[in-house]
Amino acid sequence: MKAHDGMYIDGGWRPAAGGDTVEVVNPADEQIVGRVPAGTAEDVDAAVRAARAALPGWSATAPAERAARLAALRDALEARAEEIAETVTAELGSPPKLSQAVHAAVPIAVMGSYAELAATYAFEEKVGNSVVHHEPVGVVGAITPWNYPLHQIVAKVAPALAAGCTVVVKPAEDTPLVAQLFAEAVHEAGVPAGVFNLVTGLGPVAGQALVEHPGVDLVSFTGSTAVGQKIAAAAGAAIKKVALELGGKSANVILPSADLARAVNVGVANVMSNSGQTCSAWTRMLVHTSQYEEALGLAATAAAKYGDRIGPVVSARQQARVRGYIEKGIAEGARLIAGGPEAPRERGYFVSPTVFADVTPDMTIAQEEIFGPVLSVLRYTDEEDALRIANGTVYGLAGAVWAGDEAEAVAFARRMETGQVDINGGRFNPRAPFGGYKQSGVGRELGVHGLAEYLQTQSLQF
Repeated sequence: MKAHDGMYIDGGWRPAAGGDTVEVVNPADEQIVGRVPAGTAEDVDAAVRAARAALPGWSATAPAERAARLAALRDALEARAEEIAETVTAELGSPPKLSQAVHAAVPIAVMGSYAELAATYAFEEKVGNSVVHHEPVGVVGAITPWNYPLHQIVAKVAPALAAGCTVVVKPAEDTPLVAQLFAEAVHEAGVPAGVFNLVTGLGPVAGQALVEHPGVDLVSFTGSTAVGQKIAAAAGAAIKKVALELGGKSANVILPSADLARAVNVGVANVMSNSGQTCSAWTRMLVHTSQYEEALGLAATAAAKYGDRIGPVVSARQQARVRGYIEKGIAEGARLIAGGPEAPRERGYFVSPTVFADVTPDMTIAQEEIFGPVLSVLRYTDEEDALRIANGTVYGLAGAVWAGDEAEAVAFARRMETGQVDINGGRFNPRAPFGGYKQSGVGRELGVHGLAEYLQTQSLQF
């Protein structure tokens, strides 16, 4: 697609307030694929004012009509699925098949789920002698990340619009082109002017202005825990509601009764998918000591298969960060059984699929979010030891449990301090809530729980 040189505000593309731009680089070949405006506080103010002006009309729109606009937006995205996939491949570097199957298809499914939910949700309910109204929070400032650039926009915008809120989105500066494509689809779907607005730019400038703007009622952010803490502090000072989907260090617990080969192969695939740039990736594989050596052999073999199939990480900065973690793992005594810190290609921001053995729970690579194709394999002695290791981080976003008996896996999963657990390779469900415990965030996305984040309640007593 051709990058727009303006912001999408109040139903149309308008020139940015300043002349600075952000270059969009293809991480696979380091070529510039586009430039977008670097938004300023003035652009953010215009977008928030447009959203505020559109709020009374959109919030008063019947849920059935809001549902119809979301259905039209789903159809517009579906018609552009190929262009979406090509755009994400160009700016994120994801392999074309992954871009088609995940980066394009999943947001379409999520948008469809909210089109249905907007039409069926009980925005009013009778509770004893009271009537409770579920009303939109107001203007939403949504700040989205680069790892799943369209999905994260849809996961915020779809429930916000279904709830009757209006939105200003500030997408990640690394992947703004698919956000502009989304704005085109919004326009095509007939969403009223001002209901959705897009401001591209840098986080410390446009993002900060959006968080601090007095016209924003709720800030929804997906990204690192460190940035999330700053946003929560700023929003808290203004008594704004926040929805934060932050970091993760997910445990993949393989119990002795599990199908070891399947659990290891799926676990490695989970980490290598999207080049490890997934906050819910199972980056810590926990294996019983009796099966540890066999699991290492399986993991090394599985990782080797991804050598030519894995895409780059998003930027030179991210590549340096991930390689730094690999070097840290070696320095702290972990043993490499696949990959390493050396760049596998002369051009592009590639990182070798890497697997560490002999990792202990206190090592940096077992505690901090790496956000790259790096797997740590840890051993445990019994279930209590496995549980201690699995819960022994500041994060609690996602995880996995494998066992020969489903009930055994569920019993273990119920003791994990994490928001979502896959049982024996459970499938993605766009209607199930996603979000974390501890420092992995506040609130939930997807399904009815995601919709609730954008609603406030009024109770009428009779």
